[in-house]
Amino acid sequence: MRERIFCNLYKGNKSNLIKQTTLGSSVETDGIGLHTAVPVKVRLTSAPPDTGYVFRRTDLGGFEIPATVESVAHCGYATTLMRTGVMLSTVEHLLSALRGLGVDNVYIDVDNLEIPILDGSAEVFAEMIEQAGIVEQPLARRALLVREKVSFQQGDRRISVEPGDRYEIDCLIDFPHPLIGVQKFSLQLNDGAFSREIAAARTFGFTHEIEALRRANLIRGGSLDNAIVLTPTGMLNETGLRFRDEFVRHKILDIIGDLALLGMPILGKVVAERSGHIMHAGLMSKLLRMRSAWDIVDMPEMSVQSPTPDVQSPKSKVQSLLSAS
Repeated sequence: MRERIFCNLYKGNKSNLIKQTTLGSSVETDGIGLHTAVPVKVRLTSAPPDTGYVFRRTDLGGFEIPATVESVAHCGYATTLMRTGVMLSTVEHLLSALRGLGVDNVYIDVDNLEIPILDGSAEVFAEMIEQAGIVEQPLARRALLVREKVSFQQGDRRISVEPGDRYEIDCLIDFPHPLIGVQKFSLQLNDGAFSREIAAARTFGFTHEIEALRRANLIRGGSLDNAIVLTPTGMLNETGLRFRDEFVRHKILDIIGDLALLGMPILGKVVAERSGHIMHAGLMSKLLRMRSAWDIVDMPEMSVQSPTPDVQSPKSKVQSLLSAS
């Protein structure tokens, strides 16, 4: 059972708290790794409360790698975790589906060093989770309540998280390509929004980058079946886009997956401009260092169910409760 960061928990009305969840049954799939091209099987199974997401390398005797910020080894073209020299790559799409569908505790059994890329989105993982079913557990779900704005920036790339009473993401991307340009998308992570708006959005890349990436031993498993491949004037895929703004939606998919390494949902608003895996890791590390910027709270139902107000109130409902406690 992974350790949680020490904090004072808000102990609200227990009947109004969201419960932790796990899977109702085990599910599995197989495929190849995007960067390594290795064949891999992945199996999702239920886990006790307060377990979080724990990867188990079944090819190495069930060696466990917890999905935490501390486990991040590198995050260039994918997020890679490592514990005592044992690595696991490209975890972000699976973690995005788990967090996006509101699953808190899962063992993830993997028999190789990379999570399968499947079709380049999180749709298959989301369908697996829905097939397995989601069941409540006895303990309250915990959330990271943002108290102060924290920002991380590199040049014209930036990402921040600020106070809010629900998990919300605003994302902007800007690529000089006729199919992309400037795209913006906002998401509140509730009421099935992940499955409707985000899960099917695929990863993408550019033909002019392929040779250099392969020289770096990357994208060896990449193909038109698992990525959108963009030419200078269009795309190689004949199937077309799943959304007009599929590119920015996939960036939000990556943000959700990477920030799942915090170990719990966020009560706050994430704003990202031209961000990527390195930016996400930088924000998480800075946020956790700034102990005054957050608290861990038992998650009240209002944080998921309350509608978005037309005018931002000066103090969120969750923070009002904390101030009164």
